[in-house]
Amino acid sequence: MSSIKWQKATDPNGSNTREFHIESREHRTVTGALWLPEDPVQSDTLMLFGHGASGDRYQAPICHMAKRFVSEAEVPVLSLDGPVHGLRQVGPGGRSAFGKEYQRAECIDDMVTDWNVAIEALTSLPELDIKHLAYFGLSMGSIFGIPLIAARKDVTVATLGLIGVTGAATTHAERLLTDAGEIRCPLLFLMQLEDELFDREGCLKVFDRFPSENKRLHANPGLHPEIPAEEIGFAFDFLRSHIEGEVDHRIINPLAD
Repeated sequence: MSSIKWQKATDPNGSNTREFHIESREHRTVTGALWLPEDPVQSDTLMLFGHGASGDRYQAPICHMAKRFVSEAEVPVLSLDGPVHGLRQVGPGGRSAFGKEYQRAECIDDMVTDWNVAIEALTSLPELDIKHLAYFGLSMGSIFGIPLIAARKDVTVATLGLIGVTGAATTHAERLLTDAGEIRCPLLFLMQLEDELFDREGCLKVFDRFPSENKRLHANPGLHPEIPAEEIGFAFDFLRSHIEGEVDHRIINPLAD
C-alpha cells in the first residue's frame, strides 16, 4: 500500500507544480512533479517526462514543454526524478552517482517500478480521467523509458533518443535492445552525430530494433547535449498531434507525375 505526500512548488520557469513523495512498504520512495491544466479532464492522456542523468524532474526542456502541454493542449504532465536524483538525490547526484547505480542488475527494473507506482498513484486522482500515456525521455530518460513503454500497453506515442548500445550504456545493452523490439507506438528518435557518449552505430542499432510502423529518426550535428531548439518544438508538435489524433497520414511523393 502506498501513501502520497504533496507540496506546492514552482518550477524554474515560474509555473506552478505539485511535487510529491510516494512512500511504499514494498518499494523505495518515488518523487517527482505534476503540472495540471485548468480543466484536467479535458484530456484522457497523461504526458510523462524522464530526464537525463545530469538533471532532475525539472531538467530542460521539461519545464518548457510541460508549460506548453498544460496551457496549449490542456494535457496534464508528470515528471519523475531518476533513481539518485532530485528530491531523492544520493551523494552528489547527477552522472557521478548514476554511474554506480547503473551497474546494479536491478537498476532498470526498479526504475520501471518507480514509474508504475507513480502512474498508478496519479491516475487515481479524482481530478484526472486518464486512459492513455505519452512519453518523452532522452539519454537516461530513454534508458528507463524504453523498458517502461515495452512493459505497458497504454503508451500511444513517444519521443526517445540520445541513447545507443555502445559506450555509456553497454551494461544493459541487451535489455535495451530486447525492450526496444516491443515498442510499436508512433515514435520520434533524436540522435546527435558527434555524440561523445553514444556513437552513431549504437544509436542506429536501437532505432532499427523498434518494430513501429510509424517511426522517424532526426539526426543533427553536435555533441550529446547540443540538440537544436527546433527539435524540441517538433517533438512537442509530434506528441501533441498523436495525443489529439490529428495526424496527416498522407504520403507526398515529390517524384510522382
